[in-house]
Amino acid sequence: MKPFAESSEQNKMPIYAVLKRYYHNIETVLEIGSGTGQHAVFFAQQFPNLTWFTSDQAEYHGGIQMWQDESLLPNIAGPLVLDVNQANWPEIRMDAVFSANTVHIMGWSSVENMFTGIGRVLNKGGFFCLYGPFNYDGKFSSESNARFDVWLKQRDPVSGIRDFSALQVLANKTGLEFVEDIEMPVNNRILVWQKN
Repeated sequence: MKPFAESSEQNKMPIYAVLKRYYHNIETVLEIGSGTGQHAVFFAQQFPNLTWFTSDQAEYHGGIQMWQDESLLPNIAGPLVLDVNQANWPEIRMDAVFSANTVHIMGWSSVENMFTGIGRVLNKGGFFCLYGPFNYDGKFSSESNARFDVWLKQRDPVSGIRDFSALQVLANKTGLEFVEDIEMPVNNRILVWQKN
């Protein structure tokens, strides 16, 4: 059965409103952690002039492929096998990278590996847009995010909502310069960096 995430359905339009400012004049986007594949299909429809590359761990490829096959869109590629911890990422260069709701469900070492990999595959001048909940100065931005963090840690003790300043350190190490922090619905944000 084709997978479906209600959250992806709810947040696709607000995310698109931001992405169209950064992805309107490029040719390739790598999505890290494509999950169900819903976002890929929707954004590929909105950006017919670019190729949207889906990627995720192999166990999610069946669902992503269902969405891609049903869409009949010519500008979706993949899914690529990508675990952020794998030593060798696909040999690709991308104009942009997008990821939604990923860094809080992985351990910190995986977040570090993800940023390192993005630094390698992102073309100079390209944008990395990261969607999700974030903390600031070690504090939660809402009570619901604090509850969500408890739930995350009960599920996996190494996961949790990440602090913006810690992500910024990783970005600086991998040649990514901070551009913008955009407020999104339901206590989420989009953080944007650009490759130096």
